[in-house]
Amino acid sequence: MTVSSLKNCPAPAKLNLFLHVTGQRSDGYHLLESAFQLIDHVDLLHFSLRDDAKIIRTNELAGVPAETDLVVRAARLLQVHTSSKLGAEITLDKKLPMGGGLGGGSSDAATTLIALNRLWETDLSRQQLMQLGLQLGADVPFFLFGQNAFAQGIGEKLTPLITPDCWYVVIEPGVSVPTQAIFSSKALTRNSSSIKVSDFQQYPKGNWRNDLQSVAIQLFPEILVAIDWLNKYGNARMTGSGSCVFCACSSEDAANEILKDIPGELQDWTAWKAKALNEHPLTNWLG
Repeated sequence: MTVSSLKNCPAPAKLNLFLHVTGQRSDGYHLLESAFQLIDHVDLLHFSLRDDAKIIRTNELAGVPAETDLVVRAARLLQVHTSSKLGAEITLDKKLPMGGGLGGGSSDAATTLIALNRLWETDLSRQQLMQLGLQLGADVPFFLFGQNAFAQGIGEKLTPLITPDCWYVVIEPGVSVPTQAIFSSKALTRNSSSIKVSDFQQYPKGNWRNDLQSVAIQLFPEILVAIDWLNKYGNARMTGSGSCVFCACSSEDAANEILKDIPGELQDWTAWKAKALNEHPLTNWLG
């Protein structure tokens, strides 16, 4: 039986448990190594089938025209790639902050590919969707990979990774960081030593870092304020290109206690707790 709609499709956030920049390709793309961790803080997307091939985003998003939205671009890319004559109405319930380093836009695009591959019955495999997703951005294949991963290359070379079962406190310090400003900085470290997956398995004992953090805090001192405050409770650091910062907690109760301690005068902060996920919530929809 043909499905006419898919509601409440989650697009989870990710944390970079570490992020090293190991080089730069001749085309300008940076070579990275990172540990990607899925968490249970999500955007929700809703899809309704159309038979006229139109792709329509039904709601407005501040600062994101529909034509440039990764969700719309993902839908059109799948449509062209599969020669589908079907369309969709898409509503995005946006919870993840933009410019936060949580991969929200990439995750939204991945969930769009997963959901429309099912709704349109185009039957692409997980690997085919990952190859398609790479055209939209280097983080998109991870969210299609379906589980936590050790990433190499520009982020597209993925190895399954066992990560700690824990809670995190995440703070958005009231600023949005443009990724391009970080990667174009002359101050960015681009020669970190390469590591192996096995090197990371000692986490969280290792002194892991994010090479993008030092550049981000120069441009946005608000990030450093959040890191310094959160460092009282654990090894706090920035995720992705910022602005969100996080630290691991031993339990949900420990995370709750940290959230209670946030000073009232820091009104620009948005903070929440998040549970580590082992796999993408829609992994069963992937072939």
